[in-house]
Amino acid sequence: MYNAISVQDLTKHYDNVIALNHISFEVEKGQIFGFLGPNGAGKSTTVRILTGLIKPDGGKAFVMGFDILKNPIEAKQHIGVVPEVSNAYVDLTAWENIILIGKLYGMPPQKLKENATNLLKEFGLYEVKDRLVKGFSKGMKQRLLLCMALVNDPELLFLDEPTSGLDVESARLLREKITQYNKDGKTIFISTHNMDEANQLCHRIAIINHGKIAAVDTPENLRAQSMELQYIEVAFNKNINLQEFSKNPSITKAVSKGNKVYIYTADPPTVIEFLVEYAKENNLRIFSLNTMMPSLEDVFIKLISSKEAIIQ
Repeated sequence: MYNAISVQDLTKHYDNVIALNHISFEVEKGQIFGFLGPNGAGKSTTVRILTGLIKPDGGKAFVMGFDILKNPIEAKQHIGVVPEVSNAYVDLTAWENIILIGKLYGMPPQKLKENATNLLKEFGLYEVKDRLVKGFSKGMKQRLLLCMALVNDPELLFLDEPTSGLDVESARLLREKITQYNKDGKTIFISTHNMDEANQLCHRIAIINHGKIAAVDTPENLRAQSMELQYIEVAFNKNINLQEFSKNPSITKAVSKGNKVYIYTADPPTVIEFLVEYAKENNLRIFSLNTMMPSLEDVFIKLISSKEAIIQ
């Protein structure tokens, strides 16, 4: 059984810039796989190689079992792509755009019309199918791009920043559709810098920075491996002197934000005991106290600031 995506020692240079530096990772069939990184990290370059738009300078990449360099046409028959920048023709109607994509895939006319109709209805665009795309909102264009990517019923779907710039309602709809299509058996590769989105949707995540893979794991495991980033959120009835907290060896850092204090520690039970005693000794009342796991954003910032890699 082959993986949906297999990347082996992939490299890419642009003049003197190393865009991808010998990266390797795998995406299992049926997964939603998140590809995270800051701007310029190599996300878009990786997607362009995997979708056959550009060639790597070294390494190998297999998509649905096909070598993307040796068998690009066969690989492309199994994928759908939603690019970050809309590739819909604005002087064509929504219907004409979808039909054009289906013809490029060589779909039988009857099956193409059936799929196009069903997708437009599913994404709430059927009533405007004969309108020119130039009059569509950002959210409508993004929904149309998904229809275009899905018209050939691909096994693997590439999404490059799928909810970027969308309003809350449109972004939620797209996330629901992504989850639905994954439940229907499709593998989904999402390139994004939206931590909340990746945390909600993805089974596994790769974090890339400066062309290198910094980590590959589940969101839960990534957070568990960064427990020093967990913190206690506490609110007292009076202002306190944070300098007194710095004397406690179990406290890594303490910062005040509004009426709350955020105390970073790898040993919450010990620090909670300290806080209770501190409140008693200083005649303070604790209004609220919560132990917070590190967020995916915390882990992301740690990893892109570090040279260490965590590959699982």
